[in-house]
Amino acid sequence: MANQPRLTDALSVEVRDTLSEVDQKQWNTLCKDGNPFLSYEFLYSLECTNCLGKHNGWYPRYFLLWDAKEPSTLLGAMPAYLKTNSYGEFVFDWAWAEAYERNNMPYYPKLVCSIPFTPATGQRILIHDSLPVEQTRTLLANAARQFCHSESYSGVHWLFVTEPENQLLTTTGNDIVGVNTDKGAPDEQTEPTTPIALPRIDCQYHWQNDHYQSFDDFLQKCTAKRRKTIRRERRHVTDASLKLDKRMGNTLSETEWKYVHELYQSTFDRKWGNPSLTFEFFKRIGKVFGGNVLIVFAYDDTAIEPEKPIACSVMFVGDTTLYGRYWGCRAQHNSLHFEACYYQGIEFCIDNGLQVFEPGAQGEHKITRGFEPTITRSAHYIAHPGFREAIADFLDEERQHMELRCTGLTELLPFKHDDLAIK
Repeated sequence: MANQPRLTDALSVEVRDTLSEVDQKQWNTLCKDGNPFLSYEFLYSLECTNCLGKHNGWYPRYFLLWDAKEPSTLLGAMPAYLKTNSYGEFVFDWAWAEAYERNNMPYYPKLVCSIPFTPATGQRILIHDSLPVEQTRTLLANAARQFCHSESYSGVHWLFVTEPENQLLTTTGNDIVGVNTDKGAPDEQTEPTTPIALPRIDCQYHWQNDHYQSFDDFLQKCTAKRRKTIRRERRHVTDASLKLDKRMGNTLSETEWKYVHELYQSTFDRKWGNPSLTFEFFKRIGKVFGGNVLIVFAYDDTAIEPEKPIACSVMFVGDTTLYGRYWGCRAQHNSLHFEACYYQGIEFCIDNGLQVFEPGAQGEHKITRGFEPTITRSAHYIAHPGFREAIADFLDEERQHMELRCTGLTELLPFKHDDLAIK
């Protein structure tokens, strides 16, 4: 047993700033949970259509795990990004950045292991079936911490992780060192019993498919009052003579993708911030990923240009889950947002046998429309020992408040029975 080779003897970790020379098939082989945002097609589309870079502070830093004996064989991966701000993450750490600034210390750059602009839970550490999952995930997580120290980043943040990954990141110690990476040296100073990262939770609102056969079947589970309200909201749209059209992305013309992008931009024009997704991005995903993109167009036959949609929602289709992502409109109509972003998505899930609908971050108004309070998880490694301790105390207190809040919000659910547990 003393001569048994370590896992790190057979593997090497490389950090790249592009996926352009990574084999698409090998990358996608590592994606196990059917999450469309982890796919090579989605990630590389962000990269090659000017959605990332200096203008929004997202710089790719992909961690790649190679077979040391066959260097062209990809055995693991972790999509990560150097960040120079906290925009587009949806796990809010502005207060942490301000605390660093008050102490004359830089919080940026930092490293985030997440999907840009996408608050959707999914795997963040991808492992080939031939490798032991927990040990290999720990290896890649510690490689990220090692890289953080060698590059003088303030920390590493794994956002919207799965429950198994969260368990590993927040309970497993730094017991693998000596990883063969192309930068830096192992973080030998960390105690083996210290968890890799600090746990943090938040609350989103997800719809669960309880074997419904139709939208009316779903409504039958709701109280009479909520059934009446939802039906009235849907009638607002039909009474206005608006037409809804669900389309898969691979059926859209270039002109229709232009409409999608214009409507997406309109949300930022009315509110705040700068849109990061380009027209080239939308056009490209229609070609390479369109079967996983659902567009809901809304048309008004009385408009000056009736062939031009007045609103649209953009959703992504996974193996078991529908993800609502973007919405835009150029004319206001009562309840149109609810119809295009929520009710059309629920219908799509029922018709296609999808189990979960994640409509995006925030929005307590979703609860009364059937979306259950659901815990989301992230894990945070803070390099500075003093700040690590202070943030740990903050997260302990925040977690108690968040758990109580999510439990209380279940009282707003529209269903007849209150036997649904927090997910």
